[in-house]
Amino acid sequence: MSHLRMIKIVLVACVALFAALVAFNNVVDYGSNYAFVEHVLTMDTTFEGNQLKYRAIHGSFLHHAFYWLIILSEVLVGVLCALGAWNMWRKRRADSKAFNTAKTLANLGLTLGVLLWFTGFMTIGAEWFLMWQSQIWNGQASAFRFVVVLFLVLMFINQTEQES
Repeated sequence: MSHLRMIKIVLVACVALFAALVAFNNVVDYGSNYAFVEHVLTMDTTFEGNQLKYRAIHGSFLHHAFYWLIILSEVLVGVLCALGAWNMWRKRRADSKAFNTAKTLANLGLTLGVLLWFTGFMTIGAEWFLMWQSQIWNGQASAFRFVVVLFLVLMFINQTEQES
């Protein structure tokens, strides 16, 4: 068994743990990050006189719906990566074709994570709802870190392996 396969499995498992902890924290300490979502969607801390505030969403039902969509996406990232790591572990001694096939759920989980934190936070949150203008409710730096880690793991686990 290749040491690179073990590294790939461990990295995917680490992403599963990360996503599970993020989701767990969001459920257990619901109010803290709900406030984040609420402020981003209402655009109440963007620049004064902003011409784009018509995009703001007011209404706690929609704020909760967006927040639960985020939490459920985080859970799904965690579950897909955990199952992907398990599948990869089971096929760690198999040929390259079987091991590559075992990466499917990990690839889906990592891609969903990139979609959540890049599209959800950096594109919709930061650009559509102008989160970048807020000094207080700006999650761009965190989202960027998450996206980079997820994308690097995604690229690394999909590197071609040489048969030994």
